Amino acid sequence: MEWKPDKHAGAPVYQQITKRLEQQIVSGELPPGASLPPERVLARRYGVNRGTVSAAYEELRAMGLLQSWQGSGTWVSRHLWGVRQMPNWYKYTNGGAFLPAYPLAKRIQEACLDEGIINLAKAELHSSMIPSLSAEKLGGLQHMNLELGYAQPKGDPALREVLVAHLAENYGIEASSEEILVTSGGQQALHLISQCLLNPGDAIAMEGPSYSYSLPLFSSAGLRLYRLPQDEQGIITEAVSALHREQRIRMVFVNPTYHNPTGIVMSEARRAQLLAVCQEQRIPLVEDDAYGALTLAGQPRPPKPIKAIDQSGNVLYVNSLSKTIAPGLRIGWLVGPRSVVERLADAKQQMDFGTSSISQQLARHFLQEACWRGQLQKLSAYLLQQQKAMHTVLETEIKQFAAWNRPGGSYHIWCRLHEPIEEKELLDAAIREGVVFTPGGVYGAEPGWLRLTYSWEDAEKIEEGIRRLKKVLQTSRR
Repeated sequence: MEWKPDKHAGAPVYQQITKRLEQQIVSGELPPGASLPPERVLARRYGVNRGTVSAAYEELRAMGLLQSWQGSGTWVSRHLWGVRQMPNWYKYTNGGAFLPAYPLAKRIQEACLDEGIINLAKAELHSSMIPSLSAEKLGGLQHMNLELGYAQPKGDPALREVLVAHLAENYGIEASSEEILVTSGGQQALHLISQCLLNPGDAIAMEGPSYSYSLPLFSSAGLRLYRLPQDEQGIITEAVSALHREQRIRMVFVNPTYHNPTGIVMSEARRAQLLAVCQEQRIPLVEDDAYGALTLAGQPRPPKPIKAIDQSGNVLYVNSLSKTIAPGLRIGWLVGPRSVVERLADAKQQMDFGTSSISQQLARHFLQEACWRGQLQKLSAYLLQQQKAMHTVLETEIKQFAAWNRPGGSYHIWCRLHEPIEEKELLDAAIREGVVFTPGGVYGAEPGWLRLTYSWEDAEKIEEGIRRLKKVLQTSRR
């Protein structure tokens, strides 16, 4: 498909054309002396007016990259003496083993940087819900004797001992400290698994849709992704055996509690069935439990993690403090067989010499029983009020356009439009209206699904954001 400027992007169209031609010149695609189309021809090709192309040509002439002569046209300068040349960074940045973010995800990331936009995509707690460390509190932590050296590859021994008690008390998971690897957030644990335990070409399975689908790290590792259907009780376990027969699945990734993005909680019976199927087929099961502790006030607690009923070491359990305490700590952990933990610790040592020792010591403080329990009580009440605010305005403003769920925990509402709209068009229109959300396609969902997040903005902005989304939906229907 031929390149064309994006008229809805932040950069002026003439600058986009300038950059495009500059890339072609410095890469050699347009060699010295190459003739460029007349301004009116290029304007027709790009769907812009002639003055826009004229401005781009003028910019390139000022840079010394183009020359023009009346009656002879415009061409690439025959020499580039004095012109600052550079590597062809376009080819570099679109190559490499680790792939860039998917276009829709990147568009959302860019929009989230705009402080003026109402953000219904950002899956983070508002700063008011993150425990603070004032100078007084830091003074009270002097007993921690903060160390600044490299941490042990598996993680700070004291933190891992705290995690042993934390997992047993709050999740029903029995593990020794040697079966725990401290990571820089839960996502690093998934990265280590994909890079160290799997090979290019291996097939992996996950719920469809799934947050894991949105992570380029799996594609970067050369893995083949397959979708597992789910109903209101979670993954349909018969599909695991069928898919394994067809594709020889090497690993299953699952998010059974307050699933991101759908909010589904896998039933206790289905968890046992899934574990039994994976054990029978000898397929490792990776359990991502990022939202498992975030039950809304008054809602029943979900079943224990699958890892809590795993007696054979079949499950690798991943969790973090990013959704409950603070994403900036970058503290996560993986629980699994000792041989797996040692293999991943070795790779982590090569990657970053261990997770920040200061973050680990602060995490140890936050995981102390009183601090952890108090934070969860605070969060459960806060998230309930946030969800109520979003549900109320959805009922009054969006009901004619969509239907949605009300999960018993987590940060999100999963919303389905009655009439699907092309995702990029809908997202761009929403951003122009001053609100951003996450289209379902980011997670591998069919057209027409949206994830609306209520954890970041206050109730007033949530209401205004949904009203702005309504305007976009009304306009798109015409």
